[in-house]
Amino acid sequence: MFTDVEYYSLGREMNEKSKLLYTPEQRIKRDQSVWTLVQGVLAPVQFLVFLVSITLVIRFLMTGKDYDYANYSIMLKTFLLLLIMVTGCIWEKVVFDKYLFAEAFFWEDVFSMLVIFLHLSYVYCLLNQILSPNALMILALCAYGAYFINAAQFIWKLRVARKEYEALQNKASMTNEIFQQGYAS
Repeated sequence: MFTDVEYYSLGREMNEKSKLLYTPEQRIKRDQSVWTLVQGVLAPVQFLVFLVSITLVIRFLMTGKDYDYANYSIMLKTFLLLLIMVTGCIWEKVVFDKYLFAEAFFWEDVFSMLVIFLHLSYVYCLLNQILSPNALMILALCAYGAYFINAAQFIWKLRVARKEYEALQNKASMTNEIFQQGYAS
């Protein structure tokens, strides 16, 4: 581990050489924001609802049973998606000073718009009885496929952020060792 000052100076140096996902200031904002915790809770809850819902959707498509349960689960999943999107926008504003399309998460946000469009298309078609039950469930599967890709995008970014942090820790550790060796001689 290293101090915030060491992290800050190494992060600035690395950010000038190659673009980091978070600047040192943004990482501190991220770590101190309550919205990071909110996102960290909502994301797995949404994923759990997704798993239950996709099971119900596939069950309906295979057996014709539990159409209402499948619809309720899709509506719950859509609600959670919208909730995580709103809280995610607030998080992005706190960390990056933009509600959407911050450089670090630009493509994830763009793809999120498709995910939201597909989920809301499902809701619109359900409420207006535009599609048959089977077509409606196929639309839900399309929305879920897009959601799964989008979730993978965000998980990838979390991994990138962790790797960058580890690289900064290693660099700080090496810098401290070199300084101590030079000071000792």
